Amino acid sequence: MSTKRAIGELAREAGVAASTLRCYEREGLIRPAGRTDGNYRLYDPDGLERLRFIRSAQAAGFTIVDIKTLLEYRDGVIAPCREVSRLIEERLSHVRKRMKEFRHGERVLGSYLDECRRAKRDASCHVMRKLDPTVARAARPPTGRPKKK
Repeated sequence: MSTKRAIGELAREAGVAASTLRCYEREGLIRPAGRTDGNYRLYDPDGLERLRFIRSAQAAGFTIVDIKTLLEYRDGVIAPCREVSRLIEERLSHVRKRMKEFRHGERVLGSYLDECRRAKRDASCHVMRKLDPTVARAARPPTGRPKKK
């Protein structure tokens, strides 16, 4: 029995779609160990371990570019901890920035929802006026003195 697996079998073992494996192959993250006479991809046992590494790195928040770099380290003799640490710091900084943006969005959406719940059912929506400057201009009463004719 061959230790090589077809793409569908590897995908099932790793819990991903075969299309995900093809995408990883296009991105240069994984390569088949060979092909069948019918030109089907075949993966060796390292393919499954590599795929698990990729999925684990993605779950940790690393980008495809980051994962390519990590795989280069993994495929080398040693993983330079200083470089891996720098990559983690960059990704963590990005995650923290996104979390700050999400918290801001949560506060804004929460205040909008509160406004909607306090408004009369058939009243013009204050939130829509805030979001759409054209609605805000149309709903705003004119200011200043009337123009002379």
